[in-house]
Amino acid sequence: MQLPEATNFIEQIINEELAAGKFESRGNKLLVRFPPEPNGYLHIGHIKAMCINFGVKERYGAELNLRMDDTNPAKEDYEYVNSIVEAVKWLGFEYDRLVFASDYYDRLYEIAEKYIMDGNAYVCDLSAAEITATRGTLTEPGTPSPYRNRSVEENLKLFREMKAGKYPDGARTLRAKIDMSSPNVNMRDPIIYRIAHVTHYRTGDKWCIYPMYDFAHPVSDAIEGITHSLCSLEFENHRPLYDWFVEKAGFPAPRPRQIEFARLNITNTLMSKRYLKKLVDEGFVRGWDDPRMPTIMGLKNRGVPPEALKKFCADVGVAKAYSIVDSAQLDSCVRDNLNENAERAMAVLNPIKLTITNYTGEEEVDFEKNPVKNVGSRKVKFTGSVYIDGDDFSLNPPPKYKRLQKGGTVRLKAAYIVRCDDVVTDENGQVKELLCTYFPESRSGSNLPCDVKAKGVIQWVDAKYGADAEFRQYEPLLKDEEYPDQDYAERLNLNSEKIFFGKAEPYLAESAIDTPFQLMRTGYYKKAEEEGKLILSEIVSLKDSYNK
Repeated sequence: MQLPEATNFIEQIINEELAAGKFESRGNKLLVRFPPEPNGYLHIGHIKAMCINFGVKERYGAELNLRMDDTNPAKEDYEYVNSIVEAVKWLGFEYDRLVFASDYYDRLYEIAEKYIMDGNAYVCDLSAAEITATRGTLTEPGTPSPYRNRSVEENLKLFREMKAGKYPDGARTLRAKIDMSSPNVNMRDPIIYRIAHVTHYRTGDKWCIYPMYDFAHPVSDAIEGITHSLCSLEFENHRPLYDWFVEKAGFPAPRPRQIEFARLNITNTLMSKRYLKKLVDEGFVRGWDDPRMPTIMGLKNRGVPPEALKKFCADVGVAKAYSIVDSAQLDSCVRDNLNENAERAMAVLNPIKLTITNYTGEEEVDFEKNPVKNVGSRKVKFTGSVYIDGDDFSLNPPPKYKRLQKGGTVRLKAAYIVRCDDVVTDENGQVKELLCTYFPESRSGSNLPCDVKAKGVIQWVDAKYGADAEFRQYEPLLKDEEYPDQDYAERLNLNSEKIFFGKAEPYLAESAIDTPFQLMRTGYYKKAEEEGKLILSEIVSLKDSYNK
């Protein structure tokens, strides 16, 4: 068969296996899987794993199972299953079948009994703390359990009694019988089943014993006929155990092969479902889909294009070595996508009224939709009264100031040059209104001779037609680390969301929900609504600090 050119070390391994005929017995048909646990919403780190697995599906014509590794009923729920399915589909990935580890509970139990009958497993009465204490260290071997040499008959009897609900939680476990002196601590008689009288969201109360992940995961792969188990680097030390469980279960070759890659780590980004759930449970954020959250649903709600996320993962690449990616690189991918695809619009977050004293009437000016794509213009209403942003005017301007000041000129984007003649202030000296003169011959696109020049161009919103808007700006949930072992709670940014109330042109209010815009000189924002209010939620800033 014609093999695609390998773009990373995983594809190189696959190509070598295919060329050697490893999968001829199955018609060279590969099968991979993406196996999240449904105990929370997926975050941006999972996108890399998705891109790798779905990339194999696309490049090799493989099949892919989306599998919920649901072996911990105390933390799993259909809410998380549904969120995972939605996240995968939103990113544009298509799986061949949706499966669950809990689909295999009967088969997993049968395999556990086979381990016992083959002398590869035993029932242990040690507590969890005692098992941990006798496991040994990286330099010292573990201590064998006093129950390690129970007979097959006694082990089967006890294990079946565990299944029948005869014992309370924690009273007994089923352990693999491997090697308590192995230099790999994972091989020192790991637990296969534990007792947990917990209702499972799918199987109800049928089971009161549940398989451990390290056992259920590889055996589920083997049951499904997975050819390649592609997982992150922290599972590298578990690979011998993965292979042991599959081999001792009696599955024929070719068995699944585990290949590890470096997980995605991003500066100032929380990459743990456990901590993300804590933020949700403690009300620090509005939910799993809060725009500040690095969850896929949070990124979707923020307005980040899925194509930008996949481009980011492609740029980061697939490697073995641990590394941390600058969050500015992600922002840059988002910014590049929106720069090309988002329409331009005008809004002001800190409005100051500007009245043109020599203007009467009303007209429409031509505003360019997107200069990158050159898709034409739209009409914007203009009257003699507009709002400009407070940051675009200064009573005491610094040297080389290019925006508006008393006696100075500025161009209102797509409209006219205006000169500030007078400033109206309140009793506290705060600017209330700017009184200006406009120059009719300076209209944008008119090509009329005009002696007046303006160094700066600023955005504006018409006072008659503009809409009230709430602007939400975001910063990372985490601040920079000050020392290596700093707990995430000490790094939380308590000011990660800032809210402003300003004005936006009516086009934004009339646009569809979730439409992204580049607000001139402000940033990229997504249109939203809450209780009839216009909300403009920041996607990413205009400034690109990433060195490409």
